[in-house]
Amino acid sequence: MSSTSPFEIFLMAPPGLEPALRREAIELGCSDPQMTPGGVTFQGGWSDVWRANYRMRGAGRVLARIGSFHANHLAQLDKKARAFIWGEVLRADVPLRVDVTSKRSKIYHAKAAAERVERALTESFGATVSPGAEVVLKLRIEDDLCTFSVDTSGESLHKRGHKPAVAKAPMRETLAALFLRDCGFTGAEPVVDPMCGSGTFIIEAADWALGLAPGRSRHFAFEQLATFNTEAYEAIKSEAAPRSTPARFFGFDRDAGAVQSSQQNAARAGVADVASFAQRSVGALVPPCAGPGLVIVNPPYGARIGDRRELFSLYGTLGKRLMAGFSGWRVGVITSDAGLAQATGLPFGPLRSPVAHGGLKIRLFKTDPLP
Repeated sequence: MSSTSPFEIFLMAPPGLEPALRREAIELGCSDPQMTPGGVTFQGGWSDVWRANYRMRGAGRVLARIGSFHANHLAQLDKKARAFIWGEVLRADVPLRVDVTSKRSKIYHAKAAAERVERALTESFGATVSPGAEVVLKLRIEDDLCTFSVDTSGESLHKRGHKPAVAKAPMRETLAALFLRDCGFTGAEPVVDPMCGSGTFIIEAADWALGLAPGRSRHFAFEQLATFNTEAYEAIKSEAAPRSTPARFFGFDRDAGAVQSSQQNAARAGVADVASFAQRSVGALVPPCAGPGLVIVNPPYGARIGDRRELFSLYGTLGKRLMAGFSGWRVGVITSDAGLAQATGLPFGPLRSPVAHGGLKIRLFKTDPLP
């Protein structure tokens, strides 16, 4: 592939949240982003790859499609892989690993295909293959079309690099960002989380409002590719200009340890000036500031944490407190159990698409401004 020609870039998202990720891609200036199952694609160059990794809140990974060819058997795959100009993207001195998936193809054995590609890389390019390598070359074989992509992110993008303390059932930062966006959050209003756990929603909302780049505390796999340009990347990093915000963000939890973890996480993320946390039960919930704004909460579902029968009371109390004191506020409740959501008595809108999360299917139940 030419270093200047545009290529396909794939932004990964949980199925069901592609529309929210597409809206973010448009905001970032991606060229004509299109939804596809499990994410969003657009045409761009390496600077767009770097920018997406550094600045996108909702993408889980950024894959660069670097080339494709047809192959009907392993020998053909081996021959064409040896002819591929790997040096335009990969560095022979950087270890890599190969990940293969195959669907509806004559080459159906993914492990055998991976071994052929690894051998081609080592013998024709001089690459070092290592099972623990950060750089991952992905091969998707579908209808006998072999498409190579490089995972340019490395660790999943939900790992922002500034949040070591997590709660029992953590919400990934990328997922939290997409749910916030799906609730209409733009960074300009207060946010309250009555069961904040390790503070993910509140820290993510504060981060967004302050214009802080989500990738500021970490590095990425693309920094180890032949296409990387340090000076150009520094220019992209300087585009993300922090700003001040009048909005404030509030997390509450009945567990003192969760509150302490949230405070530590907010301090590490650099948002402690606008994000505050306090120990408080749902039954004592009142608006912590003049609204309106957004209440977003990821309560226990009963699947892993808590007894489902007791949770009906918890959800009911949450709904009563919100209806009593949060007039004009919008509400988003994330749960795997529609029955529990309905126990709040809140006037939710149409049912959202389910989203895979930790082996469960969860949904965002959201309201218009409460009466």
